[in-house]
Amino acid sequence: MAEKKVAKNPMKPKKKKDTQWTNLTKGFIRENPIFVFLLGMCPALAVTTTMETGLGMGLLVIFVLTSSNIVVSLLKDLIPKEVQIPAYIVIIATFVTIVGLLTEAYAYELHQSLGVFIPLIVVNCLIMGRATSYASKNDVKSSAIDGFGMALGFTGALMLIGVTREIFSSGAIALGVYLPFPFEISIINTEMYVFNMDTLGGPAGGFIVIGVLLAIFTARGNALKRKREVERQAWIEQKKKEAAERKRKKDMESAGDAA
Repeated sequence: MAEKKVAKNPMKPKKKKDTQWTNLTKGFIRENPIFVFLLGMCPALAVTTTMETGLGMGLLVIFVLTSSNIVVSLLKDLIPKEVQIPAYIVIIATFVTIVGLLTEAYAYELHQSLGVFIPLIVVNCLIMGRATSYASKNDVKSSAIDGFGMALGFTGALMLIGVTREIFSSGAIALGVYLPFPFEISIINTEMYVFNMDTLGGPAGGFIVIGVLLAIFTARGNALKRKREVERQAWIEQKKKEAAERKRKKDMESAGDAA
């Protein structure tokens, strides 16, 4: 006898097989700081004229966010609620000072390029937001993974914006100019007119590229929502048909017993 196929309930939440993996990857697309929550927009606009400067800022944020999340989680039970925000700012500022000095010592060109946006990491909404909403309420391991994953998503977004602006404004991607790589190369060199839009390399370019990428991410999110809604409606209709069929069979059995 063929086994009856049970319809999958789209409204039932999916069981998380690997919570820490989900915690690590949520910031890549589903909860991307820039394209979903619109956090850290100042560096996204100002330091993404090239892919390398976007990568450089991302690396600094990875260190600061991961380290501050760990320390906040360790000290969450020792810091009074009345002074939580000032305490978190001091913790974050400590790590920002460290990366500022290290960048000036070992990646001077990147330090000069990022300029004031290195100390401004202290007031990055992403870092303070993860400290208050996650690290202060969870264990050290989960907080470290959360900070690292969200910072990776932030870095990926900066690099995507930087690559788009750099390739369409100069027709090439440069490596080794700002970061201390043992080489200095230029890839994807082209002189096509479409890759010579100087506007994208200027201040307005950040708004244009981020706007286009936001539209793409939003369209993708809306498509997924529509798909889930269609699946939910189909599941509801199927359940209604099954209920009606059960009622019909029950009525037929009742009529047979009465006869």
